[in-house]
Amino acid sequence: MSESDAASAVGSTSAGSSLTGVAVSPGRASGPVVRVAEPLGEPAATPAPADPAAEAARIAPAAQAVAARLEKQAESATGEAATILITTAAMAADPALASQAEQLVKTQNLPAARAVHQAAEKFAEALAAAGGYMAERVRDIRDVRDRLVAELLGIAPPGVPELTSPSVLVARDLAPADTAGLDPAKVLALVTEEGGPTSHTAILARALGIPAVVAVRGLLALDAAALAVDGDTGTVRLADPAAPIVTAAALGQVEWNGTGATADGHRVKVYGNVGSATDAQAAADAGAEGVGLFRTEFCYLDAPSEPSVEEQRKAYTAVLAPFRGKPVIVRTLDAGADKPLAFLSPEAEPNPALGVRGLRIAFDRPDVLDRQLEAIAGAAQDSGAEVSVMAPMVATAEEAAWFAERVRAAGIARAGVMIEIPAAALTAREILDAVDFVSVGTNDLAQYTFAADRQLGAVAKLNDPWQPGLLRLLRFIGDAAKATGKPAGVCGEAAADPRLALVLAGLGLTSLSMNAPAVRAVGASLASATLAECETLAAAALAAADPAAARAATAR
Repeated sequence: MSESDAASAVGSTSAGSSLTGVAVSPGRASGPVVRVAEPLGEPAATPAPADPAAEAARIAPAAQAVAARLEKQAESATGEAATILITTAAMAADPALASQAEQLVKTQNLPAARAVHQAAEKFAEALAAAGGYMAERVRDIRDVRDRLVAELLGIAPPGVPELTSPSVLVARDLAPADTAGLDPAKVLALVTEEGGPTSHTAILARALGIPAVVAVRGLLALDAAALAVDGDTGTVRLADPAAPIVTAAALGQVEWNGTGATADGHRVKVYGNVGSATDAQAAADAGAEGVGLFRTEFCYLDAPSEPSVEEQRKAYTAVLAPFRGKPVIVRTLDAGADKPLAFLSPEAEPNPALGVRGLRIAFDRPDVLDRQLEAIAGAAQDSGAEVSVMAPMVATAEEAAWFAERVRAAGIARAGVMIEIPAAALTAREILDAVDFVSVGTNDLAQYTFAADRQLGAVAKLNDPWQPGLLRLLRFIGDAAKATGKPAGVCGEAAADPRLALVLAGLGLTSLSMNAPAVRAVGASLASATLAECETLAAAALAAADPAAARAATAR
């Protein structure tokens, strides 16, 4: 079926039968609906176990069984999917969760399933209260909770049923581990009522090449035997169950030569986002020209005390190694009130997302930053990568200059900052006068611009990277880059959208950095248009009144 035929099939339903959400993975598909079962309810607190010690002893083996199944599933997965399955397995095997559940059995005489549910919910509530990165793990811990409860009750865990034919998958939300295990040959499209543009569902759908729309309010109330899903516009419509299935694969793929550039040779470098040695190898294998965002938190998050300079140096070298001779931008520790680390002794804050995080930690503890910079400089020597360093959560040019001075004192030649705060976008010219480059974290920039928690499905549409308000801030940054002759990249999820990549190039952004699975699609998209065409698309998107109009105005 041609692309025009597919578009006709998607748009052929009757009036009043469509819903809209946030388009997170491009492509169009239609076919029969399969609904994902709702999460398990709260297990009963009765009857009390006759032998609490024996009941508590059931929990650890159940956790080990769940972890083993996830690890086995990870063996047949690759890239982001394998990483998520391994991470979920580690959560299931976490002795802290099992220990707390065991204590509830023994002290409150609860059945094991109820104790696991309560213990996991306490973890989830704490993560949600922390916000930011930690809040992103709430869906994971509840997925682990439901798997453990099902194991203890001897019932099938909730999640994606076995698909016997190609289907459109409909759910309230999908656990990361469920999404990671999907078979693209059987899943025509994904549609969820909750979730957002930076969720694992969105990231993995793009990785698997599955059209996806999230945050579709009213989806579960829609009585649909078949759906047509447009992952470009975010539209979901009722479809005729008797109509032929439309698959995303029918829309075709475009090759990429490995050089990030427009059709007329204007360079827009295509980089990878990484947070581990596994991620780095995946980005290199995907053809990334370098790394636009190396998240260093992996070295700290599970550490009871600050890792030594040598420990950090070794860990960073392993991540940098696949990019010998290529550019790598290392982000310094992005921790603080919303990502608490024990050795930093953070104080409780009423609003962690607006508190002491990122570079703000270093103002009080410059020694921690200096030791990390020493380790990064050493890893750069060991790996042979062309390393630059940038700081997160920078608000002013004064902060940027303070950071740049410390970076250069550590012997690292290039210093930059992330632009995640609207004030920094509005003063990008002054900030670029103080540093060598900037990189835009569109996930947080959108969150702060629209006052919309990026993990909350109810406000997900505000975090759509096609929001004209966000694009107009990006124009300030692109204009500042042109005026100063310095690079300005994008390393948020916006960079992974092939169509939006053309708009970003037209706005003056000089590099795009994304998770490995999106690299080739974005590179191919850039190669399909000239710089003048990108600038025309950017102007059209900027003039749009809303994300849907921006997408429509840039259709090619």
